[in-house]
Amino acid sequence: MTQAIRGSTRVAGIIGDPVTHSRSPAIHNAAFRAVGLDWVYVAFPVAIGAGEEAVRAGRVLGLAGLNVTMPHKAAAASACDELSDRAATLGVANTVVYRPDGTVAGDLTDGEGFVRALAEHGVDAAGRRVLVIGAGGAARAITLALADAGAGVTVSARRADAALEVAPLVNTATGRDVAVASFTALDASVGGADVVVNATPLGMNGEPPPFDPSFLGPTTFVADTVYHPEETPLLAAARAHDAPCINGLGMLVHQAALAFEAWTGIQAPLEVMWTAARADGET
Repeated sequence: MTQAIRGSTRVAGIIGDPVTHSRSPAIHNAAFRAVGLDWVYVAFPVAIGAGEEAVRAGRVLGLAGLNVTMPHKAAAASACDELSDRAATLGVANTVVYRPDGTVAGDLTDGEGFVRALAEHGVDAAGRRVLVIGAGGAARAITLALADAGAGVTVSARRADAALEVAPLVNTATGRDVAVASFTALDASVGGADVVVNATPLGMNGEPPPFDPSFLGPTTFVADTVYHPEETPLLAAARAHDAPCINGLGMLVHQAALAFEAWTGIQAPLEVMWTAARADGET
């Protein structure tokens, strides 16, 4: 469907490097049409080192809001006048709101988006033993949100020092004790988990999971933050061992819904956003 662009059309978008592959324009433009908003969402390729400048420019240009992806999340947080508690805790922001009074607010919706994606599949994080593999931006956001939701979280990363940085940050913010497990002994951690989360890029290029999949079973829920390809080797292994599993598309959609609501004050049309996300992956 063609969307008319007028002088009154409000602009939101996403900054990143790279960003041309993003499904966010399809998701948000479908949502804007569904609720009758004269808004448009576009992708802005922004080179590394220019993220803070880009966020500040959005205020001058009168943008409605921005999503922020790698490598600009820390820079975006630095450019905001105010941060949510979760964004301030981790020092990163993936959602920027340009307020009518001229101030710029930053939030971090990745973790909450992930928790909502789990809930959509009947998995309540509270009381669950969750193993998060990875210690990058997505892993940290997910770990914080899971701990805040009442899960018992263990973090494991190839770089042990990175995993050791995550635990005290989350412990201080939530009052919950996040454990750190050895990356070279993941099998035992997987065997003791109710939920296993791959929050690394592993699988995007066909890499196998960093543990023995035989430790997965029908009582283990597996979540991969990768959504392209739709089925990674980890998810294929999970299915082979009858473990229920999801890819990262749900996290993408739910974090987008949270951003949409922050910008517009309107409840996100979730089904429309899901349909657009799936369709964009087929083009």
